[in-house]
Amino acid sequence: MRHNKKFNHLGRTSAHRKAMLANMASSLIGHKRISTTLAKAKALRKYVEPLITKSKSDTTHSRRVVFSYLQDKDAVSELFREIAGKVADRPGGYTRILKTGNRLGDNAEMCIIELVDYNETMLAAKEETAKPKKRRSRRGGAKKVETAESVTETAVADEVEVVEDVQPLEETEAVAETEVKAEDEAEEPKVEKDSAEEKKEE
Repeated sequence: MRHNKKFNHLGRTSAHRKAMLANMASSLIGHKRISTTLAKAKALRKYVEPLITKSKSDTTHSRRVVFSYLQDKDAVSELFREIAGKVADRPGGYTRILKTGNRLGDNAEMCIIELVDYNETMLAAKEETAKPKKRRSRRGGAKKVETAESVTETAVADEVEVVEDVQPLEETEAVAETEVKAEDEAEEPKVEKDSAEEKKEE
């Protein structure tokens, strides 16, 4: 009986299973995403994520430990040079499994397993959602703000018009003096005409 034995043997001997997982891990590190069955992808995730965590400390010992699992120099150098720098700030969860339906031949569940930090479309979508959104209330708070702004703008415009109508003090005094002189000149000829008419009558 297999009580509490959750490890999936994948229908293979231990040597075959280790070789298969090593090859799949090397392919995942090289291509950043591979298509496989769901059972193999779950087994691969348990196999490769500890190796990615190991690659964060770039020492000779950690390189030898990772090489003992992968048995591929190119994959080891790729893991420590590029991938370790990208996942440096991520505390685990380096892979993502996306289900793609069932296989036609045997109806096996298929999926894509990929490295999280290399999917540019999902990273761009996360950045857009992370941007702060404008809060909208159902009470119409935005309208009140707009009306207050419009009232202040109209008040400022009225003040500007009033200031434009007012003339400087010196100009107003000069205009008043000219008006007084014109009135005096208009009254003088009337007095002269009256005196001339009185002389004729005498």
